[in-house]
Amino acid sequence: MSESEHRAPRRPAFFSPSALEAHGGAYDPTEQIHVAHETAAALVHAGRAAADPAVTERLVALVDDIGLSTLAELWSQRPARSLPGSLWRLYVLREWVRRSPEDASREYAAGIRFTGPNHAVAGASDPPDPEGMSRLIDEILRGVFSGDLAVALERAAAFCRVVSAGRADVSAGSESAEHAANLLGMAEDLAACARLWRGGSLN
Repeated sequence: MSESEHRAPRRPAFFSPSALEAHGGAYDPTEQIHVAHETAAALVHAGRAAADPAVTERLVALVDDIGLSTLAELWSQRPARSLPGSLWRLYVLREWVRRSPEDASREYAAGIRFTGPNHAVAGASDPPDPEGMSRLIDEILRGVFSGDLAVALERAAAFCRVVSAGRADVSAGSESAEHAANLLGMAEDLAACARLWRGGSLN
């Protein structure tokens, strides 16, 4: 395997409409869509083709290197039930767990009694402490690049269902209820993406 195959993917270039105009080019939204899907596919392919734990770890920690805002520019506007849309949601989940591990642990723990089967699918530690939450979300992302991608998406969906149930139980107010509902919607989208991947149509 050549040295180039072991390198981490380079930060993809992204030009805003104003930046393109400054360079004399017209902004083409279809090109942005193409770039979103191509970069997502290339990232997954690079990780799975390398079969190298070091490459996998760099891909798992991609946000630490390029920043969540870069991924947002690339992928956040793509449909939830697409490859870039699903990757965007996985990295957002990782970033939330890394920034709020205590909240993630508390809400996950509260949700277990309502969604025991989903807890088993997610594969969290027992008890689900903050460190365990961080390990879990990284393990799920590793599965995207070095395991069964559909299983990784199903585990992420199960994680969202547990946290959604826990958040609805321990938090009060319309905002918390909305967040819980959003997580449940994310779970359904990730589960749908798993089915699409198995059918060879997650693009």
